Amino acid sequence: MKTQNERKTVMYRSPSPLPEKTRSAIVDSLNARLADGLDLHSQIKVAHWNIKGPQFAALHPLFETFAVSLANHNDSIAERAVTLGGKAYGTSRHVGKASRLPEYPQETTRDLEHVKLLAERIEVYLEGLRDSRKLFVEVDDADSEDLATGIIVEFEKHAWFLRASLEG
Repeated sequence: MKTQNERKTVMYRSPSPLPEKTRSAIVDSLNARLADGLDLHSQIKVAHWNIKGPQFAALHPLFETFAVSLANHNDSIAERAVTLGGKAYGTSRHVGKASRLPEYPQETTRDLEHVKLLAERIEVYLEGLRDSRKLFVEVDDADSEDLATGIIVEFEKHAWFLRASLEG
């Protein structure tokens, strides 16, 4: 089976004035961020479902807030890829092969261990978003750049919340 990068990307008509080759590169990058984002979402939900400890009351709803926000961003990323004339790839099997995030240790229950694990994974997610944003800037796609910037700003704040919980 061919991966997304090995697959010839078929591009459809798009309202975007960007050249097809440029749109194809953007779509590939968006799909990489979608895989990371869908994986991160599932990992946040595992933490949300399984958290135990003194910080449960604060962290349980915080993790849900992260998950809901990320689900909306994943949808925006997927829709941007399709708007540009590409396809969005997001089945669990595809995500399992394409995500850059490390596997989540699902036996984890302790509140601050979940905080540490999620902070690490959000930072990997942010690295990918920043790489994609660089591409978007290079190819003069201000709309995809704005999308990435909004997600980066929000998830940097989430990472800060988590890291601040570990200090002290």
